[in-house]
Amino acid sequence: MTADEIRELIRLAVESGIAELEVQRGDDRVRIRPGTGSGQETPFTPQLMRPAVAPTIPSGTAAPSTPVSSFAPPKEKAADSNLLHVKAPIVGTFYESPSPGSPPFVQAGERVQPGKVLCIIESMKLMNEIEAEVEGTIESKLVENGQPVEYGEALFAIRPI
Repeated sequence: MTADEIRELIRLAVESGIAELEVQRGDDRVRIRPGTGSGQETPFTPQLMRPAVAPTIPSGTAAPSTPVSSFAPPKEKAADSNLLHVKAPIVGTFYESPSPGSPPFVQAGERVQPGKVLCIIESMKLMNEIEAEVEGTIESKLVENGQPVEYGEALFAIRPI
């Protein structure tokens, strides 16, 4: 990776407000943790990393009077096995239209053919068109316009025809 690419990743991380960004390209790996600028790191909070499983209490022992905090991932909708997800091939910013004020490339319910542009992901000042790979109907858009996306994040759900 070049220094300019790393600077752009730092800019994206700071602007999006994410806690940490890790990118690997070939043998190059970069991990970015935007700081507060004070030179001090934010202290690690272990309770945020606990699994959503309650601890086992030995029999004959009273349960603690205060509940144990645990991290529970957000609940997802039941997956429809017939839907295909168009996933982000790169890290960047999702745009649903070619320019501000223009209509979106696609809308829910619209039928698409392979090669149809679905959206743009801006990454490192390059506009990357994301195209449909299958014929089908757009069931839903899973990302908001202008939102940062990660590699592999689902952007659209398409019901193949």
